[in-house]
Amino acid sequence: MDFAEKRLRLVIEVDGSQHADPPGQKRDEKRDEFLASEGYRVLRFWNHDIDTNMSGVIDTILLALNT
Repeated sequence: MDFAEKRLRLVIEVDGSQHADPPGQKRDEKRDEFLASEGYRVLRFWNHDIDTNMSGVIDTILLALNT
């Protein structure tokens, strides 16, 4: 878990290339299922998105916080 807003039950994950391979995808899926079972929403962003589209990332986070 990279960031969590506990009161609003929001987790933000920043993923690198290791999350693209099948074992990484399976780990992420299990983690997301667990967090969802605990009432959390999970937002995932690729490192590349953080580096090249920070305004879009922020907009997505703000939208999630306001819903």
